[in-house]
Amino acid sequence: MSYHILAINPGSTTTKIAYYQDSRMQWVKNIEHDQSDLAPFKTIYDQYHMRRQLVLDTMAEQGTSTAVLSAVVARGGLLPPVEAGAYHVNQAMMDTLRYRPANEHASNLGAVLAWSIAEPLGIPSFIYDPVTVDELEDIAQITGLKEMRRVGMGHNLNMRAAAIKFADSQNRPYEELNILVAHLGGGITLSLHSGGRIIDMISDDEGPFSPERAGGLPGFQVIKMATSGAYNYKEMMEKVQRQGGLKAYFGTSDTRQVEARISQGDDYARLILEAMAHNVAKNIGKLAVVVRGKVDGIVLTGGIAHSRLITDWITERVSFIAPVTILAGENEMESLALGVLRVLRGEEKARTFTEGREGE
Repeated sequence: MSYHILAINPGSTTTKIAYYQDSRMQWVKNIEHDQSDLAPFKTIYDQYHMRRQLVLDTMAEQGTSTAVLSAVVARGGLLPPVEAGAYHVNQAMMDTLRYRPANEHASNLGAVLAWSIAEPLGIPSFIYDPVTVDELEDIAQITGLKEMRRVGMGHNLNMRAAAIKFADSQNRPYEELNILVAHLGGGITLSLHSGGRIIDMISDDEGPFSPERAGGLPGFQVIKMATSGAYNYKEMMEKVQRQGGLKAYFGTSDTRQVEARISQGDDYARLILEAMAHNVAKNIGKLAVVVRGKVDGIVLTGGIAHSRLITDWITERVSFIAPVTILAGENEMESLALGVLRVLRGEEKARTFTEGREGE
């Protein structure tokens, strides 16, 4: 039996739409939104009708009828902490994302967009591996301050898909392997997959610096800077979240531009970029100890994994732990579609979201 899946990924300045027949992408469309387009909308939810119409118009332009669809899947929004996998879109989920989200983000529209298209057709709608997947073991949550807890938020959609793809390449079940995944993008996060769960991870505010993020910083110096009176909360967050990393050193977050400087003999650019790779490698080693070094594979994914220079620097530092596999690219649309395809084929079971905690 063939399955036809529509995938929707609403972002802050884009709406991505893709149509899959089984595992094969038939088409993808990335619609960019200027700030002037979004300015009339007071809240994220006010954008719902506009984005829904864009999805329907795009399907019409591509000559794809909604009647052929087997399911609709969307990027999951900022729900309370949940386990990984697929979730049926239901009223409790949509109400939580509209009225009680963990934070405001365009991805909160994903569930209602999927439901609004699927419901009239009598087909299921899903979200898959939302940003707030948090399966950290108890011991991994502990910090040096009682008031603070480590959480599992990160690029879980792409990282888990990469881990499953690696397991498939080894002809072994994902649940039987220990896999370390590093997502190399505007922010860099790493995750450890063991027993079919993401048991530990390193988020982009505590790990390697990246093209835009400052990453983990010397704590005492951060406290001194944050309390100096030179920055308010918003300015400090902007500094570490959007103006850190390569952006702080070179005024650009494009690694290709930094590599171009290296090719022209810029030793300083080489030092900084290699330091970023060095930090990724150190954090891979940090997660490897959680499973006592018994790692079956290390996967490098995300947009920066297209850079042979960076992946070679990382590989030469960590290949003693386990073989390194490169699965470059963000792959979010594929991750959504393939996740739901496994549900439709009966290889996975979708969960039901409840306001307290998800259930089977």
